[in-house]
Amino acid sequence: MKLLRYGPTGSEKPALLDDEGNVRDLSSVISDVNGSSLTDDALASLKAVDPGSLPIVNETGRIGPCVANVGKLICIGLNYSDHAEETGNPIPKEPIVFMKATSSICGPNDDIEIPRNSVKTDWEVELGVVIGKRAKYVSEANALDYVAGYCAVNDVSEREFQTERSGQWVKGKSHDTFAPLGPWMVTKDEVPDPQNVSMWLDVDGHRFQDGSTKTMIFGVQEIVSYLSNFMTLEPGDIISTGTPPGVGMGQKPDPVYLKVGQEIRMGVEGLGEQSQKTIAARD
Repeated sequence: MKLLRYGPTGSEKPALLDDEGNVRDLSSVISDVNGSSLTDDALASLKAVDPGSLPIVNETGRIGPCVANVGKLICIGLNYSDHAEETGNPIPKEPIVFMKATSSICGPNDDIEIPRNSVKTDWEVELGVVIGKRAKYVSEANALDYVAGYCAVNDVSEREFQTERSGQWVKGKSHDTFAPLGPWMVTKDEVPDPQNVSMWLDVDGHRFQDGSTKTMIFGVQEIVSYLSNFMTLEPGDIISTGTPPGVGMGQKPDPVYLKVGQEIRMGVEGLGEQSQKTIAARD
């Protein structure tokens, strides 16, 4: 099942994508795609609904972030062996954990802002894990029981803010529009092996990233279990699990960074595609 949200910012409506590619409005069934609608019982109720009984949305307009009211947006850094290699960093012994402000979340096709005074805005296609059940001290063996589904994430990053301005990574990761989510959240039954998912990212038609979750250092089960030892994961929380090689900072002989007026296109196998334009930061 593929769940999405459509409409203007702040007024999105819940919907599902049926097997024929039609967007079906879910407003008569749930108030939104959020933590309360992502629990096991809630998803089971949604799966029991006949999509044909729901009205088709002929013009969706804007597609919003696939999950509303995200409580925590947790990220894993340097989680692909080939990405760690391209950045010249050693393989982490434990997951590197940082947060993105939830105010950075936007729709999958919304414009991405280049921050004021930015010279190193970068891209990162990632697999997002959507939590569906409260998780605290969960075992790795049972970790997927706490996952509702998956989504595509672009972990946009300002590298100078992230690594050269002292302090934590969060300030290089949290500018408005730095976390496009979606276009849809796909329930875990449609992603049989999260460690065998391909992903790609283009900038202005040039393929920079072309990778697979096969090269993750820490897999989804290990990440969920690990995080649950440090914080309680709640339904609707999202974990962005790291990026494969091909980011701008890793380009040879010289890094390549985003400028105003460019187009980013990216996709994650089975989870849909995103398309963004880069614009100057707004007030």
